[in-house]
Amino acid sequence: MSVRQRADDQAQDRDADAGAVTRRPRRLRRRILLVIGALILIGAVAFGGLLLVTPSVGNARALARAQDRAHHAAYPGPPVPPRFAASIEATEDHRFGYEPGIDPFAIARVAASWLTGGGTADQGGATIYQQLAKLLYTSGQSSTTDELEQVSLAVKLFMTYSSEQILRMYADVAYFGNGDYGLAAASCGYFAVPPDEMSWAQAALLAGLVQGPTQDDPLRHPGQARVREVHVVGRLVATGEITQQQGHAALTQPISSLVAKAGQAAGTSCAA
Repeated sequence: MSVRQRADDQAQDRDADAGAVTRRPRRLRRRILLVIGALILIGAVAFGGLLLVTPSVGNARALARAQDRAHHAAYPGPPVPPRFAASIEATEDHRFGYEPGIDPFAIARVAASWLTGGGTADQGGATIYQQLAKLLYTSGQSSTTDELEQVSLAVKLFMTYSSEQILRMYADVAYFGNGDYGLAAASCGYFAVPPDEMSWAQAALLAGLVQGPTQDDPLRHPGQARVREVHVVGRLVATGEITQQQGHAALTQPISSLVAKAGQAAGTSCAA
């Protein structure tokens, strides 16, 4: 074999090796895409089945009314004022106005954490729709089965009610600590003012209570309540609902000043 032939053969071998190296990543990408597609299909089928087995949400208002009656709270309560709406959405569900009952970004974050071994604890992602489903349909429970049901019910709530109706039901049945169920009772109980007269500081304080109404009770644990209030005010600034100056002004008021009239609304027109 001539020198030229050997060189040609070696060049062909190199080309073949290079082609094989190029094909391997392509095959790997195709396999990954196939796996992702299969997982999406399986998830869609599973979610469709979940929608079929979970109950209708047409009775959500009746359930909210029954809970309020059991807690001696008025139903329906007053419309949710803008300051509280902005505060609860900023801290609990900043995509509330345009999500389909669930937050796809949050679900993707939780799924990624689970797949990488990080678990799902403290990942958050429960929308206001899901929180309302938890309060009305799963007795406040948080097992894996309950959370799956809450996801399905959240989508149904989104399809059945407007965002304003959802927020009002949520504000009506949420527990704000100190024995106060519903926004009206909490606003009157802590501040002796109706909800639509709350300041930014007061609205932020109440919005911070829904995740830990007992441990963050401003009458018993003012330090913890202030931590939560600072978080909510920070979220209001971050989402552009208030300015830095407004946030600073809200936080200059001590908790003791905000709740100085706690318990003084009994017998007044404020009491709900």
